[in-house]
Amino acid sequence: MDYTRIKTFGELKNAGYTPKTIKEELRQNLIAKIRKGETVFEGVHGYEDTVIPELERAILSKHNINLLGLRGQAKTRLARLMVNLLDAYIPVVEGSEINDDPYHPISRYAVELLHEKGDDTPISWLHRNERFAEKLATPDVTVADLIGDVDPIKAANLRLSYADDRVIHFGMIPRANRSIFVINELPDLQARIQVALFNILQEGDIQIRGFKLRLPLDVQFVFTANPEDYTNRGSIVTPLKDRIGSQILTHYPTSVAVAKTITAQEADLEAGQKEQIYVPELAREIVEQISFEARSSEYIDAKSGVSARMSITAFQNLLSTAELRMLRNGDVTTAVRLSDFMGVVPAITGKVELVYEGEQEGAASVAIQLIENAIKTLFPILFPKIEKLEKENEQYPYDEIVRWFSDSDGIELPDELTDGDYQQILNQVEPIRALIQQYQPETKPEDIYFLSELVLWGLTLYNKLSKYRVDNGLQFQDNFQRYLRNNI
Repeated sequence: MDYTRIKTFGELKNAGYTPKTIKEELRQNLIAKIRKGETVFEGVHGYEDTVIPELERAILSKHNINLLGLRGQAKTRLARLMVNLLDAYIPVVEGSEINDDPYHPISRYAVELLHEKGDDTPISWLHRNERFAEKLATPDVTVADLIGDVDPIKAANLRLSYADDRVIHFGMIPRANRSIFVINELPDLQARIQVALFNILQEGDIQIRGFKLRLPLDVQFVFTANPEDYTNRGSIVTPLKDRIGSQILTHYPTSVAVAKTITAQEADLEAGQKEQIYVPELAREIVEQISFEARSSEYIDAKSGVSARMSITAFQNLLSTAELRMLRNGDVTTAVRLSDFMGVVPAITGKVELVYEGEQEGAASVAIQLIENAIKTLFPILFPKIEKLEKENEQYPYDEIVRWFSDSDGIELPDELTDGDYQQILNQVEPIRALIQQYQPETKPEDIYFLSELVLWGLTLYNKLSKYRVDNGLQFQDNFQRYLRNNI
């Protein structure tokens, strides 16, 4: 039934409207969605068997929730998606600052209005999208910000004594009555401010400046926290943790396939980039593998984490690198090349926290190592493993390629090569095409050149060839030429 046409409290009662607390709303609507087989948290991937069931159990238990995990693990997104479990509209006493329920008014304004007008009390309707409030916890947050304080200007304008509770200015939490209230990075909140939340979480009421004022607020609290914060900037005080019903641990994607899905969803590419730039599936896998390599790198602070946003921005930079080359060459289409990954270095350096050894290496150097490690991890999946020790007089899959480079001056791949020139140079190394036909015969024609360059990178990473970064591109040569180069 559409209740939103109702304008007075009397009409609301006659229509048989039944009020619910916000936690009852969330619970009942979650049950209804599960029974219908609907996806509750749309657009969140990789949590289907871990985080989401725990979150659903917390909602069914009507708990306040703490989402604990490293940065870039969709904690805030999960909290925002809970709005979809609220009723489309709820009735509030018109003009109320704190969304008073006409059946259970708690502010002085609403109580007096209902006493004065009774069934003629005007009702307005609040949409679910207006029932979400969020605050980033910072050291400068005060009790007045969250709970409220005495407003001297209001007291002067209304000519009221400070003993009159009408001089109170409500903070963010009372104004979020009957709503979801999120406090991000909870450990950053000073301990004395966390203490002010005790009564709200346990008894559901607030106290302001010593007023004998009881406001039994109806709020669904969701907190987010980063484990790193517990040591670097603060902690969640024990009594507050005790009052939070469920603490749910989030995590990064456990597979490249899930990570690819997240990046494809969040990359927000321009229409022209999607239509004009071809991206081999292997390039998408390398983008995600870079993040996996970063999370296990000895140069990167594991406690800080590597956000999923790194893969997203790296993918955007990858396409922008190809797009820039296409525009400068006056082309209308192009394909991503492996050498385009040099353009994602800025997206990596800004997303990782280096340990001391990483600082010594340099951020750009670490980023390039991550790219190379990703390629080195994927290479043996596609082609035969390169052994460190090889026996004499035995044939190996890469012998013809290595021989081709030893009999030539190598090749150079400038960054701004047109697609035609790029393909022509790679076609010179005929043994690469034979290798691909033998071990990856199902390769699509449009992926041949990306895979060809991957073979060259792989051979350099396993010390079969040498690779140099020159001013405007990459140069591949045999190892003897590298020796001469280093000793001249």
